[in-house]
Amino acid sequence: MRDSSLSPLIIIGMHRSGTGMIAQILENLGLFTGWKKQHNHETLFFMNINDWLLHQSCASWDYPEPFHFLLENKEIRALATDYMRSMVRIPAVASFLGWRKCLRYRSLLNLNFSWGWKDPRNTYTLPLWLEIFPDAKVIHIRRNGIDVANSLVKREQRAFENKKSRYLARRAFYRVRPKRGGFTDSIRCASLEGAFSLWEEYLKEAKKHVIAIGPGALELKYEDLVSEPYELLRQLADFCDLEVSDRDIQRVSVMMKKDRAYAYKESPELVAFAEEVGDRLTAQGY
Repeated sequence: MRDSSLSPLIIIGMHRSGTGMIAQILENLGLFTGWKKQHNHETLFFMNINDWLLHQSCASWDYPEPFHFLLENKEIRALATDYMRSMVRIPAVASFLGWRKCLRYRSLLNLNFSWGWKDPRNTYTLPLWLEIFPDAKVIHIRRNGIDVANSLVKREQRAFENKKSRYLARRAFYRVRPKRGGFTDSIRCASLEGAFSLWEEYLKEAKKHVIAIGPGALELKYEDLVSEPYELLRQLADFCDLEVSDRDIQRVSVMMKKDRAYAYKESPELVAFAEEVGDRLTAQGY
């Protein structure tokens, strides 16, 4: 079975940049993206491994740069990849494949159908995944940093209000049992500057991978994809070796939300911030 196995498609990119949209589109075109997924189309199996990897260097999705220390430490890197190789086999991989596929294939190294996964954390952990799957293809989707930052700030505001309300309602209870967790999901992403600088870090890392991988990587611009979906979706399907018809492409094109491109221009506050960081946007191709 190993001789007919297919390497995965790994989707990278900054959070809130369209990685979930790409995964959902590809799943609709025939790519298997996992059995257990969150609402944002992240598979719990790979998300948990990526989180574990980041934590080894005291990194996290919103402070990813320390992960380079792990990549540069040969001994720890070797142990980490050894652990990852054990995790892509039965029984651990059942949460990704489901038990039926798991019992049939027993390992992600044996899959003979098109498959892959998305997780923005892949942007940093990709070098280790490429040691497990050296022939994997990589898709990077990028989006304007102002829209990304605004989306992250709004998400963080909602999370803070929920955690604040929960704390105030249970304040007396916490005197008996200490509180677990904090008041925020990402204090860095509570501000536009913090979220924007995180976007810069992810783009820098992703571009490095795209250049190094060459023909095995495809980079897409979110704004181009939602405004002119047909040609780019055809390019995407061909890159992933998915056999799809024109009707299939038209069917998934309706998933594109054109109003999400450069949405920040409707807000004077965000336009002002864009002018403030104009040079930094230009440096990233915007």
